[in-house]
Amino acid sequence: MPPVLAANALGLGLRSAHYQTSCESRSGVDYVELIAENFLSDALPARYHLDRIKERYPIVLHGVGLNILGPEPPDARYLDRLAALAEYVNAPFVSDHLCWTGAHGHQHHDLLPAPYVPELVELAAERARSVQAQLGRRFALENLSSYVEFAQSSLTEWEFYAGVVGRAGCYFLLDVNNIYVSSQNHGFDPELYLSAIDFSRVLEVHVAGHSREPDGGLIDTHDRAVCEAVWELYERAWQRGGPFPTLLEWDERIPPFPALLSELALARKHQP
Repeated sequence: MPPVLAANALGLGLRSAHYQTSCESRSGVDYVELIAENFLSDALPARYHLDRIKERYPIVLHGVGLNILGPEPPDARYLDRLAALAEYVNAPFVSDHLCWTGAHGHQHHDLLPAPYVPELVELAAERARSVQAQLGRRFALENLSSYVEFAQSSLTEWEFYAGVVGRAGCYFLLDVNNIYVSSQNHGFDPELYLSAIDFSRVLEVHVAGHSREPDGGLIDTHDRAVCEAVWELYERAWQRGGPFPTLLEWDERIPPFPALLSELALARKHQP
């Protein structure tokens, strides 16, 4: 049986810039999250780094290539490799995004949205249920940051997200920065989003930084500190459903490791 993270664990989305440093110090980090696709083969040096990291931290796996809303079901060979990796690191859970990433043999290397319609709720739920069974451990779906809206949508984003997770019997990976970004881009109240979430099924909450475009739109860039508005939304999520494991993502303009630890430590200060 895979382990379960402590309810108030603090995690770090570990990137290659800090593989070495993180193996020398684990102060302030309870677990790490790795991008699964970086470790699906046995090639060196990825496996060398993986072996060193798993000696020091619990590891959760976060995927970017499941393509759960794509025109075809998730690739069985990909899932076999992902399940083997999860078993190798004894991952408490595996996650990916509620989106599509490719179609008709072409990968877009981006996390792409879809209309929020009942038919896709049923499709995504059926696939998520199957993925969780094949992985043999808990599987969570993450909400996207959103920059466009579809005229075809008949559900809100939170109705769509909660509907998929509820019907699939899987779990939420709730990104509060993405909620904030989308709420600012589309003018909805993020409290409505939080009110739709069954926090008993939240395996992890993500926080990250975003940037503002010249036209005022927000982009989920993961290249700076978490802003105060996102921390405030995190506090409200904690009031509704805490405790839960919290993970900091920082993917561009990555600061020195001590600065990441200081930013991660802010989560404790924002837990009411």
